[in-house]
Amino acid sequence: MSVAPDIDVSKAPPGFLWRLVRSPSGAIGLVIVLLLIFCALFADVLAPFDPNKMGSGGRFMPPSGDFPLGTDEFGRDMLSRILFGSRITLLVGAVAVGISLTIGMTVGMIAAFRRGWVEALLMRSTDVLFSFTETLIALSFVAVLGPSLQNAIIAVGVAGIPFYARTCYSAALVETSKPYFEASIAAGAQPTRLVLVHLLPNVMPTMIVVATLGVSTAILAAAGLSFLGLGAQPPTSEWGYMLAGSRDYINRAPWLMTIPGIAIAITVLGFNLLGDGLRSSLDPVERK
Repeated sequence: MSVAPDIDVSKAPPGFLWRLVRSPSGAIGLVIVLLLIFCALFADVLAPFDPNKMGSGGRFMPPSGDFPLGTDEFGRDMLSRILFGSRITLLVGAVAVGISLTIGMTVGMIAAFRRGWVEALLMRSTDVLFSFTETLIALSFVAVLGPSLQNAIIAVGVAGIPFYARTCYSAALVETSKPYFEASIAAGAQPTRLVLVHLLPNVMPTMIVVATLGVSTAILAAAGLSFLGLGAQPPTSEWGYMLAGSRDYINRAPWLMTIPGIAIAITVLGFNLLGDGLRSSLDPVERK
């Protein structure tokens, strides 16, 4: 009777989650993003006041025991507004990146798989959009659709499509030139199977990393539009709008601008660190 050889479990490659947590940038980014998600989910419980209720305290009250982050020019509690603003921040990042990723990946994979005139048409159209900055595209869409948070999210999502399309196209081209893909074609695999079974799973790791990093870009873009008055409208507790509303009070109540700015900076840092950690965890070279 044959005996199975002993397997040294200690030499087995670590799992994806363990590699992510073991990475300093990945661990820090994951903690920040999870904390943001926690604040967004439980804002109703964590917030001591209604974020839009005027007169919760006196005007321009500095941080204190009753109001840990102070109050604004209408006496609204800043802590409550920051907590509820985290919901909007996650919504902006998720929806905007979802629009960019879905359409961009579709365009990129079709161009890489079909080739010929389809590839030329899609990629040249993408190149035309690349000639404009994302900010200009977003501003143009908001100007047409009108200023609102929903329109700002759509504008940011549309503005990011060329980048995701080009990234997916490059990654898909690499996969379609590999022997396993050519062997699948020679074996008679149908186009649907080639795309869904062979192409998509191998492109997704790259796109997941790009999308995670893109969340921070989308958040900054939407905050910028709100800062210009083209995104969230009063009394929405959106961090970019809060920054814009506090410009006139920077000398009298500096915490009104400092606190939303720090919240945006920490959130962007968290997603960037998480994206870097995902890149290291999914990189087949670094995880050996």
